[in-house]
Amino acid sequence: MTHTLHRGGIEISTDPSRLDIDVIYGFLTRSYWAEQIPRAIVERSLANSICFGAYRGNAQIGFARVISDEATYAYLADVFVLEPFRGRGVGSLLMECITSHPDLQGLRRWTLLTRDAHGLYRRFGFDEPRNPERFMEISNPDVYKTACSPDEEKKRSDPMTPE
Repeated sequence: MTHTLHRGGIEISTDPSRLDIDVIYGFLTRSYWAEQIPRAIVERSLANSICFGAYRGNAQIGFARVISDEATYAYLADVFVLEPFRGRGVGSLLMECITSHPDLQGLRRWTLLTRDAHGLYRRFGFDEPRNPERFMEISNPDVYKTACSPDEEKKRSDPMTPE
């Protein structure tokens, strides 16, 4: 079921058919957290997430996605608002829609990583981990920089592609 929120000429929607993959990929591949991410990886991440698009008319101006089991845990990722639309409450509207999504209620834990938007997320209940010593991660920050070319990626994912 599609979850939407309208305010001030901006619409937030979880309708996957409205996502503009070119806008999302274009932003993410230049972002500090997903620099040079291959388009196929972006497409696969969208297919396996609850995606929230921010729109002004038919144009996509922002995005966020949630990875969740929809029972106990959610990870908020890839949140962005295009530069010309920043400072207009689009990020807050995205967060309001995300935190009110019916499939994401009653979760025990939400997590996210941010370099510069702590103030936004604090307004929606996020804070530093109470017990950071319990958190662990596997980090491979250069994974997309060493990824294969689109042609090589296609060969890997399609066994019928000739060598």
